[in-house]
Amino acid sequence: MTASALTRPGERDRISTKFGEIDWRFIALLCVVAGAGGAMLFSVAGGSWEPWAAKHLIRFFGLLVVLLALSMVNLRIWFGASYIVYGVALVLLMLIEVPGLGYTAMGATRWLNLGFTRIQPSEIMKIGVVLALARWYHGASAQDAKFSWKLIFPVGIIGVPFLLVAHQPDLGTAMLIGLTGAAMMFMAGLDWKVIAAAAAAAVAGVVPYIMFGMHDYQRNRILTFLNPEGDPSGNGYHIVQSKIALGSGGLLGKGFGLGSQSQLEFLPEKQTDFIFAAVSEEFGFVGSITLLLCYAGIILIALRIASLSHSHFGRMATAGVTSTFALYVLINGAMVMGLAPVVGVPMPLLSYGGTVMLTVMIGFGLVMATRVHRYAELPKGHGLI
Repeated sequence: MTASALTRPGERDRISTKFGEIDWRFIALLCVVAGAGGAMLFSVAGGSWEPWAAKHLIRFFGLLVVLLALSMVNLRIWFGASYIVYGVALVLLMLIEVPGLGYTAMGATRWLNLGFTRIQPSEIMKIGVVLALARWYHGASAQDAKFSWKLIFPVGIIGVPFLLVAHQPDLGTAMLIGLTGAAMMFMAGLDWKVIAAAAAAAVAGVVPYIMFGMHDYQRNRILTFLNPEGDPSGNGYHIVQSKIALGSGGLLGKGFGLGSQSQLEFLPEKQTDFIFAAVSEEFGFVGSITLLLCYAGIILIALRIASLSHSHFGRMATAGVTSTFALYVLINGAMVMGLAPVVGVPMPLLSYGGTVMLTVMIGFGLVMATRVHRYAELPKGHGLI
C-alpha cells in the first residue's frame, strides 16, 4: 500500500488496509516460539500430545486470532479505555482481600473466585499498568517526566498494585509490574539523579526486606539461590537439576525426546518454569541460542514499532508491553541458569500455561494496533493533574 493511497479519506479504516499494515515477520516469530513450545511439551510428556502440547497449541492459535482482532482496534479506543482497564484490575485485586472471594492455593491468595470460574487479577494489571502509564505520560510535559512533583501519579500507578500483588504473596508478578513500570519511567525521560537515588534506596532495602518482609518460603528461595548445593535434594533441587540439564546438552544436544533429565522426571516443573532447561538438554547450545535469537527478534521488532508511532501513548504502551515480555525472558533465563532465585516466572509462549499466554497475546495485540494505527492522532491530556 503506497503512502498516497493511505491518505485517501477512510482508506486507513478499511479492514483490508489494516491487515496489510500488520508486521507478519513479528507474527511469524511468535508462531516459531509457540511452535517450539508445543514441540517441547510433546517431548517432555514422553511423546504425547496430552496433557500439555495440544492445549498449548490450541490456546496459542485461538489467541492469535484475538491478537489479530485487537490489532484492528483503533488506538483511540485503547487510549480511552486505559484508566478503565487499570481501575477494574485494581478493584479486582482489592476484592481478593475480601473473605470468601479470594481463592488460596499453595499458600498464596492470587485468584478471585467468581463462582463459575476463577481469574487472576494480577495478570490483568500487567496490561493495566502499561496502559495507565502510557496514558499519563502522553499528556505529561518533558519536564514532568524528567522530575516533578507530578511523578507521584506514575509512582502511585505502579506502587499500589505492586504492594497488593506482593501481599498475596506473588513476588514474581510483583517484580514484573514494578520493573515494567520502572522501565517505562526511564524511557519517558526520568532524571538520572532520581534513578540513581531510587537504585541506592532499593539496594539498601534488599537485606531488611529479605529478613523482615518476606515469607519463610521466599526467604528460603533466596538462601537456596546463594548456595543451591547446600541442600541438593531439598530446597536446592530445582536449580541443581536445571543446571545439570543445561550443561548435559553440550553443543548440539542429546536429540529431540532424548533428554534424560526431563524424560526420567529429574527436572521439576519441566512443562512450565524449567522448560528452557529441557530445550537446552535436547537441542544444546545451538538450539538455546536460536530460540533466544527469536525472542530478540520479537523484542527488536516491537521496539521498532514503538518508534514508528506518531503518538506518545503508542510509543509508551508498546515499549511497556515489550519491557514486560523482555523481563519474562530475562528473569526465566536467569532463573533456570541459577543466576536468579526461583520466583515462578515462566518463559513466555514456550512454557505451558494459559494465563500468561493470554496476557502476552493481548499485549501484543496492543503492539500490533500501534503498528496498524501508527498515524493516529490522540488528544493531549491524561485526565490527571
